[in-house]
Amino acid sequence: MILTRKIQCLLPAVALLLSVHSSVHADWDRFRGPNGSGTAEGLVNLPETWTTSENVKWKRELPGRGVSCPIVVGDRVFATAYSGYGMGRDSVGEITDLMRHLICVNRNTGEVEWKIDVAAVQPEDPYSGSGVPSHGYASHTPASDGERVYVFFGKTGVLAFDLEGNKLWQTSVGRGSGKQRWGSSASPVLAGDVVVINASDEAESLIGLDKMTGEERWRITDQALQSVWATPILHDDKIIMTVAGSVWAIDPVTGEKLWSAQGANSDQTNVGPIVSEDVLFLQSSRGGNSVAVHADGSRSDAVWEAPLQSRYASPIAHDGYIYSVNGDVFSCLNAKTGERVFQKRLPGSPEPPAQANVAEGAPTQRGGRGGRGGRGGGGRGGDYPSPVLIDGKIYILKKTGAIHVIAAKPEFEAISIADMTADTSGFDSTPAVSDGNMFIRSETTLYCIGK
Repeated sequence: MILTRKIQCLLPAVALLLSVHSSVHADWDRFRGPNGSGTAEGLVNLPETWTTSENVKWKRELPGRGVSCPIVVGDRVFATAYSGYGMGRDSVGEITDLMRHLICVNRNTGEVEWKIDVAAVQPEDPYSGSGVPSHGYASHTPASDGERVYVFFGKTGVLAFDLEGNKLWQTSVGRGSGKQRWGSSASPVLAGDVVVINASDEAESLIGLDKMTGEERWRITDQALQSVWATPILHDDKIIMTVAGSVWAIDPVTGEKLWSAQGANSDQTNVGPIVSEDVLFLQSSRGGNSVAVHADGSRSDAVWEAPLQSRYASPIAHDGYIYSVNGDVFSCLNAKTGERVFQKRLPGSPEPPAQANVAEGAPTQRGGRGGRGGRGGGGRGGDYPSPVLIDGKIYILKKTGAIHVIAAKPEFEAISIADMTADTSGFDSTPAVSDGNMFIRSETTLYCIGK
């Protein structure tokens, strides 16, 4: 009887603990999730296939278009969009009507909890040419510290809101335009109490803002930041920033450049860095070899180079291997040596034209850049989304809405293909992952995928 009473007394406490545990979610609080790695922690247990209606827990129409990625903070999902101008080449409109939006959606129900409208600071880059029409005016993924959400809207500046949608501050980081007038796209990164902003287009600068006040703490202005669209990561308490031909390690408190090393020799820097064990992998966006350097900055030369490129998609590091996708071509490299383990076309992909054949050959080891290399990726690489790693599987979202699921191991194994092609607005956003759900954003709609 005494034991029974003790068990009865414990039951409410156990129920409370289970309730608290079930309400706590693994946050995906910035571009590509935990430190920009694209890797979901723990078991997510997603369905292997889905469509725009099958295995969809909810879907929510967005207040405009955009290619920024959703983030997940507790029971909230945040996403940005734009409207009023540049909604398509057939409906450009007046640039003075351009409006950005930040929305907060309940992760369990898909209901909109609040929406903020932000008028664009003018003059903006026009919706013309090849750049801005390909990604629009909502390209920067928000970031959160769990108490506030930070958004970067290019020339309109950096804004901070609390989780209830109250505006805390707004700071300009520059109103210039890059030489191509393609607009900017790099996402904010939190480093302690500093919000790090790659304002390449606006000011050819990397800027640290106080996260509580928006005041500028430090600024690095350098011509090397021209045509740099990559989002930094944090490694060993340092900001790791890729620029053309180099990589920098920066103290996030002071903005001091601590060391630099050889980087990918590319005239554009679109792809973010990743760390695999003791190497920092820097993927070429266009025109040169990808490079691995010492992650601790102990040497400035390359550990190895490889003729591998990715126009937009950032790679994945897992169990000593690096996985990269460029268009329809999926590659695996040994992270320690740079040796190509395999390079395969995704199932159902068309064969490339003759001039885009996949380059063959071993990586160039230390000592010299080894020339420009081959086309390495093949398949043109026109897809914006980066792959994500979940439960030992790599999910590759294509612009069309096809999602290839590939085993994350050094033997190529295609597992399945999910099909969201019924949504024809286009998919240019990297998915967010939290617990048992994947949040996928098309140009017009936010989806919650789960069993």
